[in-house]
Amino acid sequence: MVDLDCTAKMVSPDMPKKSPKFSNKLQVSIPSAFRAGDLSSAPSPECSAYEHYLRLSELKKLWDSREFPNWKNESLIRPALQALELTFRFVSTVFSDPRPYANRREWKRRLESLTTNQIQLVAILCEEEEEEGEMRGTAPIFDLSSSNGVLARDGSFAEVWKVPGATPVVSRTSEASLLPRLATWPKSEDIAQKIMYSIECEMRGCPYTLGLGEPNLVGKPNLEYDLVCKPSELHSLKRNPFDHVENYENQTLYTTYQILESWIYTAQQLLKRIAERIEERDLEKASSDCWLLERIWKLLADIEDLHLLMDPDDFLRLKKQLSIKSSPESEPFCFRSRGLVEITKSSKDLKQKVPYVLGVEVDPKGGPRVQEAVMKLYREKVGSEKIHLLQALQAIESALKRFFYAYKQVVVMVMGSSEAKVSRPLLSSDSTDSLSQIFMEPTYYPSLDAAKTFLGDFWDHQHGAYASNRSGRARK
Repeated sequence: MVDLDCTAKMVSPDMPKKSPKFSNKLQVSIPSAFRAGDLSSAPSPECSAYEHYLRLSELKKLWDSREFPNWKNESLIRPALQALELTFRFVSTVFSDPRPYANRREWKRRLESLTTNQIQLVAILCEEEEEEGEMRGTAPIFDLSSSNGVLARDGSFAEVWKVPGATPVVSRTSEASLLPRLATWPKSEDIAQKIMYSIECEMRGCPYTLGLGEPNLVGKPNLEYDLVCKPSELHSLKRNPFDHVENYENQTLYTTYQILESWIYTAQQLLKRIAERIEERDLEKASSDCWLLERIWKLLADIEDLHLLMDPDDFLRLKKQLSIKSSPESEPFCFRSRGLVEITKSSKDLKQKVPYVLGVEVDPKGGPRVQEAVMKLYREKVGSEKIHLLQALQAIESALKRFFYAYKQVVVMVMGSSEAKVSRPLLSSDSTDSLSQIFMEPTYYPSLDAAKTFLGDFWDHQHGAYASNRSGRARK
């Protein structure tokens, strides 16, 4: 499959190993010879098979749809909402599972947590529209005041509350989403109600709410959820090309990866916006987007963890039924997702933005010019938005590496160590293991790392000198 040797670009070996100002003892060892090829996807036939199974081309048409030209957030919110709607379908799948040995209790807890995390990310995206003037008022919403307190006959309207002498506040609920239906089904009523209250709580800071049956106690406008998310079209993709396979984990696996790919697409769009905002020197908003991207990487790991709840025998039988094969030359299955490989590359490439953020040029001779600018920024704290952005960039690196480390453990736990060894040695510390290379490679931000190391050494010496002075005065 893929031949992967991945590293970050490192500082030139000419860079001084000693702090020029703070210490004559501290040494920072930075590997300078970490050769690797470019990160790349699995061979095209394997990627195509993966995309065919997920009906990814049809999903992409829904993600790429642009129907509201004045709404800049459409490319981000639409796939995020579709991932959320797919999770509602997942809830339906789990509670419809006829197998007596399925772990319904833990599935319920995991899906509650996963749904809440997604709602939080959607809320962050929506809150931004209120904070940014250009986006304010551009989302497609339904103003509840336009109903004049009249309930429509189609059943999608409900009276929220009524103040004596005032017009009742009427809320409209999505007609196509699965969530309101889950709330009427005894098996899923409890989890659906919790999800609705989560929407109510998380969307409090947003200019509108989702209109999925949440209480909407403040009577905010509703997003035109059915027009944006297109639940009917989304659920028309419920059947996969291997739907004839008699294995209940088939639908579980299929939905898991549709949710995963929806958030990968959202991350792709977010990375484009991060690059644009950095170029425009809108660093505070770029920082906010970077922290959001870090949370998406963590969410992707949570989605992959759902494999742990699948029945081992049923899953491994499904693997055989779907002809998912491993070979000694194979790379991990995750590299069959072209989108995942793309956001991994783009997340790593953010390191190229550091000199521009700091307003310095990289020293062609390998001098510590960037490092000194970082130390000055950290000490003087002039331009806090730069510090926030640099911290967020390192947080993305940490989340990215944790994702691939966790994925490696999931593969072993789900398929067993002997099966994992069939592909390139996932259990080996050999540097040819592509997953190990990703989470064990040196930091993407050596200048930030060195700056913090030297600053830490400086404060350690300052504290030591202060303690020595106090001790000397006490003896006198």
